[in-house]
Amino acid sequence: MVFNDVYRGKRVLVTGHTGFKGAWLILWLTLLGAKVAGFSKYLPSKPCLFNVLGLKKRIRHYQGDIVEIKQLEKVFRAFKPQIVFHLAAQPIVRTAYQDPKRTFDTNSSGTVNVLECVRKAAYVQVVVIITSDKCYENIGIARGYREEDRLGGADPYSASKACAEIAFSAYYRSFFGHQEKIRLATARAGNVIGGGDWAQDRIVPDCVRAWSKGKVAVIRNPRATRPWQHVLEPLSGYLWLGACLFAGKKKISGDSFNFGPHQRASKDVGALADLFVSLWGGVRWEHISSGGKKKEALLLQLSAHKTEHRLSWRSALSFKETIEFTESWYKQYYGKKTDMTNFSCSQIDGYIQQARALKLAWAGGQ
Repeated sequence: MVFNDVYRGKRVLVTGHTGFKGAWLILWLTLLGAKVAGFSKYLPSKPCLFNVLGLKKRIRHYQGDIVEIKQLEKVFRAFKPQIVFHLAAQPIVRTAYQDPKRTFDTNSSGTVNVLECVRKAAYVQVVVIITSDKCYENIGIARGYREEDRLGGADPYSASKACAEIAFSAYYRSFFGHQEKIRLATARAGNVIGGGDWAQDRIVPDCVRAWSKGKVAVIRNPRATRPWQHVLEPLSGYLWLGACLFAGKKKISGDSFNFGPHQRASKDVGALADLFVSLWGGVRWEHISSGGKKKEALLLQLSAHKTEHRLSWRSALSFKETIEFTESWYKQYYGKKTDMTNFSCSQIDGYIQQARALKLAWAGGQ
């Protein structure tokens, strides 16, 4: 059984459910038989995956701002979630430079608001707080950042995610660590790509926007290296972490886990763009520097050794398969001949079958 069938019939709240990862997560949860509610402030892009997949009719949709705790408290009281996945965030590094206060309010204080609602709710049993691989103080470590490495950030986005992790640790040790009825953990994932992402200042959305209009894609930093993974990879990790917490797996509550690909999947942006070009066909990209001093780190890699050892989780897709999954989704969308909900469900099913063939624990392969 996938995820030990934990989610069937459970009330699951997802914050940030209208975002790219959030939309894929709630689609997957509905397929698992969960009763899903989502809490988000707005639709983050146009087009938006949440609308493309018609997800509003599948769940209880709540609109609100994660910064406003009273709005969040109303949702908790109305829905009484048993499981909470907290994804709501301001996720764009360059936007964080433009509006650092809002980024800290959303990413740090928003996480505190979720933890505060959980602290007051007797019905919540499991909480998974999703932060970012950028919560680590980036000093160019080539071995991949480990969960015990120092938190920090030289830019507002990274620092806000480090703050969220510190807040989680303080809440856990102060209020949750002595309890058995509620179990919590944080999850940190690498750079995620996949069909249905139209956010600004991300390599894949920037490329497909340009190519769908017959234009040349512009890339700011082709030498930046990232741990690329398809969106379903970390989502399988989040869902498996939630299932393990629900089952009372020992010594994981209060802990943090990296969900990243094998280091062979850590490629620079130029390599990703070149493979994407070869699959899409008849398109190209060019490098144009954004200029200025507000630059992202060139090297960022994660170590998922702890997650593999403690949760028996590892990625299922190669770098090439990750790009193929992504390219095929956009080609279907821009071809305008495919029901994208059915196609997205088929990608989830295909990913599960791949994981099962690799005998991954979450997919029922062991």
